[in-house]
Amino acid sequence: TLLIAVLLSAQCTDERVNQVTPTLFKLADNPEDMARKRASSIERIIKPCGLAPRKSRAIVELSKILLRDHQGQVPRDLEALEQLPGVGHKTASVVVSQAFGQPAFPVDTHIHRLAQRWGLSSGKNVVQTERDLKKLFPKSRWNKLHLQFIFYGREYCTARGCDGTVCEICRTCYPKRKKPVQTRKA
Repeated sequence: TLLIAVLLSAQCTDERVNQVTPTLFKLADNPEDMARKRASSIERIIKPCGLAPRKSRAIVELSKILLRDHQGQVPRDLEALEQLPGVGHKTASVVVSQAFGQPAFPVDTHIHRLAQRWGLSSGKNVVQTERDLKKLFPKSRWNKLHLQFIFYGREYCTARGCDGTVCEICRTCYPKRKKPVQTRKA
């Protein structure tokens, strides 16, 4: 269920994902049941998450692949996860870190924005930002830092609510900063 929830979170808020997943998982909460569903029945449920036609097909197909190639289990390695339909690097990284405790530093828009504001990365995209952050922090801290960055970015250093001069970390780390920081979209 974590894999499906993270897949749904692409281009969508966690709040919206949390609204649709109870209904989706009531319909099917394992690969065997999900693989038997029509994409259209899943699509109706997940429509509020956006990209519903593509995501619903991916859910059905990845469920079939999990059954056929992985004995119905979610793979524990990044490469195998990334081969599944609808599963990109960020989704795979979240799954290996949160489900299996493997070190990963998934970078989403919140983390990308904060890394730029705080001068931790000048990456033009999430791939570069992830690379920069992995060099800066010990591997043993990646999973926890990933969650801490996201929380802080949502609660205190939001996209519109802070421009690099407002939140406590920005003011503390850069007391002389007077001009807003322009961050690149991921």
